Formats: sequence, structure tokens, C-alpha cells
Amino acid sequence: MNWSRIALFGLALAGTNSFAADKITVFAAASLTNALNDVAKAYEDKTGVSTTLSYASSSTLARQIAQGAPVDIYLSASEKWMDYLAEQLAIDASSRKSLLENSLVMIAPTSYPADNIEITANWNLTEALKGTRLAMGDPNHVPAGMYAKESLSNLGLWPQAEKALAAANNVRSALLLVERQEANLGLVYKTDAMVSEKVKMVGVLPADSHTPITYPVAMIKGKAEDPQVKGFYDYLMTDEAAAIFEKYGFGESR
Repeated sequence: MNWSRIALFGLALAGTNSFAADKITVFAAASLTNALNDVAKAYEDKTGVSTTLSYASSSTLARQIAQGAPVDIYLSASEKWMDYLAEQLAIDASSRKSLLENSLVMIAPTSYPADNIEITANWNLTEALKGTRLAMGDPNHVPAGMYAKESLSNLGLWPQAEKALAAANNVRSALLLVERQEANLGLVYKTDAMVSEKVKMVGVLPADSHTPITYPVAMIKGKAEDPQVKGFYDYLMTDEAAAIFEKYGFGESR
């Protein structure tokens, strides 16, 4: 790390407005964990500005922000929860942008006998589970689970899925259930499946069976004037950040 650059950056901040943040706080969907960690590290190496990253379900984070949690930037896995914060007047509406795209895949433990499952209305999900559960985010509030329920409903598979559902509090928890072989099958984002060596992708939910999966980002109301917050927000839009997100399987939505 270039400490001389950090020292100079610190001196520069001394002359900025008193509202400049000592550290940027970002609330982000759990599915962004690995990619955003790398983006934040790259930004710190580049500027000397560090970030505090808090990951959970987009719904959990949105509710915390609405209740006044101290945060600068919100990155959601769902337009719905960004809409919620917009309605609460909690975000800087002009800073809202759709940043990334993702897809939903079916995963199984690496020992699962099938490698390629065609997920159609004729697929026997109950038989494929082999007496275990279907792991996915809670369809009542976790975006990955909401997208999955929408897809399975449109395919006519939700009645089978609902009977065997293992609802997790975020998408990474659903991944963990399959890694532990507590569920033979799970529905997670492609990006989650890519970071695990304990599961394999065995199928893809048809893209036209659910709402497009986009990740909106916004600065919290009143934070756009903070040069450090604005700096990291702008960095998320750069080709350098896009290359990191792409490495983890995210597509651009800008």
C-alpha cells in the first residue's frame, strides 16, 4: 500500500467540509459479498479511502436504512427494496442507477448424480429432491427467493417447491444449506454458485420466467455532498469496478 499517497490524501481531507466521512459505510445485498469486497479493496489501494461493508438480505438492510441506520450507500439485489426507500424519502433519488445484472441457477452438491437438469413445466422436482429440501431465499422478503418463486410459479412448479421449501434469510444461507448437503437442490444467483467449490450448477431458470434481476445502487439522502461518499459511488460506475464484478459473474446494467 502506498502510504505516502494516503498521507497526502489525509492532508487534503483536512481542508474539506466537516461533514466528510471518516469511513464510507455501504449496505449491500449478501450476493455481492465477494465481488464488492474486492472492489472496495481496489478502491482503498487506489485512494487510501476505506469502507465498512455490511451484507444481508436487501429487505433487512432497506428496513434498517428506513429506521435511520448510519449508512452512505445502498446496493440492493431488488428494485422493489430500492423503491421502498425512495418512497420513504431515504435515498438521493437522482443517484439511483441500475448497476448490475444476475441470473438464477439450480445448484446441487458436487456428489449429486445429475449434471444437467432442464427446468420446465414437466420436470419432477419432488423426485429430483430425493427426500431432501429445496433451499432458496425466503420468498416473502429475500429478492433471490422472490425471483425464484416467480419463476417456479410461472413454470407451474411452485406447488411441488412449496412443500419441500427450506427458506433461508438470505441467498448465501441457501447456498450453505446445499454445501452442507442438508438440501439436494437450491436456487441461488449464478454469482453465488461460482464462488463455491462444494456445489455445482445443474440447471438455469429460464430468464423469461421471472422479472429481470438487476442491482440498483443509490446514495442515502444527504450523502451526495460528501466527497468521499461520492468518490466511491462514482468508482462503482467505472470500467475498473465493472471488470471486478464481471470476474464474479455479474453483468453490467448501465
